Amino acid sequence: MQDDDGFRLTRREFIIAGATTVAASGASRAFIGAAQAAAPMPARDAVTREVAFTVNGTPQRLELDTRTTLLDALREHLKLTGTKKGCDHGQCGACTVIAGGRRINACLSLAVMHEGDEITTIEGLGTPGRLHPMQQAFVARDGYQCGYCTPGQVCSAVAMLDEIEAGVPSHVSADLTAAPRLSDDEIRERMSGNICRCGAYSNIVEAINDVAGSRS
Repeated sequence: MQDDDGFRLTRREFIIAGATTVAASGASRAFIGAAQAAAPMPARDAVTREVAFTVNGTPQRLELDTRTTLLDALREHLKLTGTKKGCDHGQCGACTVIAGGRRINACLSLAVMHEGDEITTIEGLGTPGRLHPMQQAFVARDGYQCGYCTPGQVCSAVAMLDEIEAGVPSHVSADLTAAPRLSDDEIRERMSGNICRCGAYSNIVEAINDVAGSRS
């Protein structure tokens, strides 16, 4: 192949040159596409909604960003800081509250999902002058050390005993058709979603057994 200036290319050289040009063009488009993808998306205005629920016996009505978690609604908007933010991934249980009669990780639940719910936090279980029996048992058995996980542990333990009384089985229940019997294994299994980094587990089990014994 020869042009007017006498420049010659073999067929093989021509094909290689063409392929190189195409590859370079593709790489350029890929680079531009990656740059566009990495560019920040334009900010969107927050979508808010009014949410009404009852917290610790008091009706509450909040105007919230629909992305607000129940945990942040309790801590940042209602100033109920007894409920702790730990891992913020639903793994440690520090944010456990009782919502609609069930214990939940407040960090994994949006506030707007709890319209009309009755929510109980550690502040609603007892006060310094009038502790809940589970709080008293934790004190008596030294079921805490740093105390950071204790609000979630106490809320979870209270709801857990209600689950057993309601006949809800667990993974270690020997007979799923019979009423579950309280045992250390049952307590450990049902409380496994609440992590105590101080390692006060044996004392926590003793505290729960004390309260369960007083109920019977």
